[in-house]
Amino acid sequence: MSVRFWVGVVAADHVGHAVETGICAFSKGTKSALVKLGEGDRFAYYSPKTGFMTGDAVQCFTALGTVIDPTPFQTIWDGHEIWAARAAYAAITPAPVRPLLDHLSFVTNKEKWGMAFRRGQFEINAADFARIETAMKAGGQ
Repeated sequence: MSVRFWVGVVAADHVGHAVETGICAFSKGTKSALVKLGEGDRFAYYSPKTGFMTGDAVQCFTALGTVIDPTPFQTIWDGHEIWAARAAYAAITPAPVRPLLDHLSFVTNKEKWGMAFRRGQFEINAADFARIETAMKAGGQ
């Protein structure tokens, strides 16, 4: 099966926990989000804020991961039971989203670009993922 590419919209605080524990979760920890994943799928986390619906604005891609075992399992995340899968994370620097907006095909309305990130998880094409990955590995520029 071919590799698929995803964006997960996750608070920066939660991203830190995911990276530290080697797990990934999407759409508030729903199992239905994980069954879409396959081994080797790649994902970037986008963090609008530091906390879930609260906190300071971040507006950066904050992690870059690869699914190493897509089998969903339950775990505790921020005091709540969620569904997660095993993931490995690359060493990156968070990349601000704004410089990338004109180059991402899934952002169709540049004036209301935040609408593209209203979903907890969505699939993107390989070219968009490569642009995000390049920005994150180039020191967030």
